[in-house]
Amino acid sequence: MRRRRALSTAAGLLIAALALAGCTSTGTTPSSSGSGGPVNGKGKTITVFTLANTQYPQQQKAFNDSVAAAFKKQTGARLVWDMGASANDEQTKIQTSAVSGQGPDIYDIGTTFTPTAYSTGDFVSMTRADWNAIGGKAKFVPASLGISGPNSHDQIGIPYQSRPFVMVYNTKLFQQAGLTKPAATWDGLIAQAKKLTGNGVYGMAVDYKDSFSPWKYIWMYDMQMGNPLINGKKATLNDPKTLKAYQDYFGLLTQDHVVDPQAVGWTSVQALAAFAQGKAAMLSWTSATAQNTLNASPVKSDYKFAVMPTVPPGYSSLPKGGNAAASIISGDNLVIAKYSKNQALDLALVKYLTSDAVQAKQYSDFGNLPVTVSESKKLESNQAALAPLLQAGSKSVTTPFSGAWGATEVGLLNVVTQAIPSLNSGSVSTSQLKGWLNTLQSTANQALQSAQ
Repeated sequence: MRRRRALSTAAGLLIAALALAGCTSTGTTPSSSGSGGPVNGKGKTITVFTLANTQYPQQQKAFNDSVAAAFKKQTGARLVWDMGASANDEQTKIQTSAVSGQGPDIYDIGTTFTPTAYSTGDFVSMTRADWNAIGGKAKFVPASLGISGPNSHDQIGIPYQSRPFVMVYNTKLFQQAGLTKPAATWDGLIAQAKKLTGNGVYGMAVDYKDSFSPWKYIWMYDMQMGNPLINGKKATLNDPKTLKAYQDYFGLLTQDHVVDPQAVGWTSVQALAAFAQGKAAMLSWTSATAQNTLNASPVKSDYKFAVMPTVPPGYSSLPKGGNAAASIISGDNLVIAKYSKNQALDLALVKYLTSDAVQAKQYSDFGNLPVTVSESKKLESNQAALAPLLQAGSKSVTTPFSGAWGATEVGLLNVVTQAIPSLNSGSVSTSQLKGWLNTLQSTANQALQSAQ
């Protein structure tokens, strides 16, 4: 009951966080373990909530249909995909499930929201028997378990998809500009971007209006400067480092002029399209999921991935206390609702979704890297071009494992959303930013109190 009251107190923060972070949460009752053996699901239905893939919608439908057919053949159970088409759909699903204690059996949530989902107390903490039922914890790449729970003995998140973030650059444009590869510092990268800007081409493509990407720039700059944003029970959102992070991020457009002014209205799909058409020389915060688009574009023979700079803007080397974060630990986790009455079937489905065959399909269809050790090694040996992504994965850093992170993540994004009109006018004032960050600090403090 205490957890339920805490959930009600923080409902607005959690629901908004889940919607914009691309994640979900729910549940109420104790879990039961599965054996991992054959499960008879005849006459039963399993529901999985996931978000619609706007980049590859046709591939997603075909994938979902194939999984449902295979699961039906394997267990006799019917599989229903509960698709979230918008943030509002997701909000409604979370609200009704949290209040009623019923809804989807399994949720596909973003890794960065796993801490917030964990704080509700509504998801199954995996036991040894549960892990064994899905093939054993050892089958997963160790790094993929880095944000499954507060410690290795209390984990709700089962790795499903891995998407370490990197940057991609146009090798032809780099060669024409006398450049060999992206710089290792953000200052160096911006200098390269200036050299690459001209004749209708911009040095960088940035997605200022995306619902997911903008906060990641701020997180990276802060981490590299030594500000973790949330440290235990303390938030540092109004820290001067965060102010500088936003100024540097907006400055790519307003001060450095290496970004197309149209990017103020761009989502990640539009930023990727600009790069794919040769209109931008670099694109940060992308992943292997971009390959299918790029391989069918005019730059199909002229792009390479690279690890993003690990030295923040304004510095020639990593400052004291800084963290050389190359990416967040990114991807999707599967979580099982405690109220589900079919947990043996839930575990059977999770076992199938995390099998090598399905992991290979996830990569071929969507570019999601596998989370299993065997399939990851196979991909690594056959795909030399993916070396930067694997390197970025090894240098990835987890976002704070705090129930307050979801609301904080949304707050970081909302600052960019509020700045859009000013960006369209050419600048964002320091006073505006300070006001928004003070509000964000209050929001984070409230979320921290609610998460306790």
